[in-house]
Amino acid sequence: MATALSDSGDDSLDESSGLSDSLEDSDVEVNCQSGAKQKPCKYYNKGHCKDGSKCLYLHVCQYAQKGNCRYGSKCKLKHSPSGSGSSHATNLVRSTSKGEEVVERRSDDDPKLTNGRKYQWQLDDGSGWRDIENDHIIEAQYCLPHTKSIKIYNTPHGAVSIDYNRMRVRGKNLSVRRLDDGTTTWVWYCTLRHKWREYGDKDSKGNTGPVTSSDIEKRFQSNPEDSFAFSIGSENLEIKFREMQQVGKKRNRKVTRRPVYRQPAIRVVPQVTRAFQNMSVANKPQWEFEGGNGRWHMFKHRNGTCSVSNDDIERSYQQNRSGHMTFTVNAQTYNLDFGAMIQTNLATKKTRKIRRV
Repeated sequence: MATALSDSGDDSLDESSGLSDSLEDSDVEVNCQSGAKQKPCKYYNKGHCKDGSKCLYLHVCQYAQKGNCRYGSKCKLKHSPSGSGSSHATNLVRSTSKGEEVVERRSDDDPKLTNGRKYQWQLDDGSGWRDIENDHIIEAQYCLPHTKSIKIYNTPHGAVSIDYNRMRVRGKNLSVRRLDDGTTTWVWYCTLRHKWREYGDKDSKGNTGPVTSSDIEKRFQSNPEDSFAFSIGSENLEIKFREMQQVGKKRNRKVTRRPVYRQPAIRVVPQVTRAFQNMSVANKPQWEFEGGNGRWHMFKHRNGTCSVSNDDIERSYQQNRSGHMTFTVNAQTYNLDFGAMIQTNLATKKTRKIRRV
């Protein structure tokens, strides 16, 4: 059964109001040893705990406990408590769509990528993690800074909406995670005049920003609970990782961190259990523009009419996801702004929304 999908952009950014969309940590891990509730030691996760073996908290990677450690088997921290073997039983407490808490007993093995993949998206309905078919489409949408979510239709669980910012499934008793091979290039973006701009990009005058994504990522990799401080002229700014916001004296701005998209090296159709075997998505992103009647229309190349095809737009977009490209329709010249997702008629200045689905 084919599965349709849609993505939700971020059309209501407010640069002056700060972040209302902060990261949320709703999953709580409880270790069942002698009835005592234990959580990962924050000092161990920062690099050192002075209490050592006497520490009352677990010396284990806090992200592995939630099933979303980006380093996987390359992580320098332990993925299971000492003395428990390669896997350990835990209780995962999570909220259902009705706000009720559900406690699940499960074995949290160190998750590993399969079939030589670069990344892997999985869902868990309580019976274990299962691969999502053709998840390169989910990954491609996740790589777009303005995309907040993706919805998959016609699954055994109905329509499944994945919230990229909070990395959770909306309104259903499902968990989602993304496994990583540890070689992903991560890009940091900030909102500027209602557009997502990559740190280090050149401004309208050709000046490069004072910091780059790689500068921020190095600090983030050393401590995801920390922050990154820098200055622009006389203004001191700070990127707070937990809140995912850039804080300044004048205003706060939204910040996001997304991977650079990598095409699958091999066309992989994973073997999945019956519960998820019908979860599939479209194979190629489609570019569309909004017509005057509110309906969306596909870009189609026609000799003498439209100078670009869907593949032309996608190719230009992959080269620079916040860039521009021009094309003609009936001798009229248009500009596509990928950062703003807007098409502009350069003669009349009329604009239309565009989208990539």
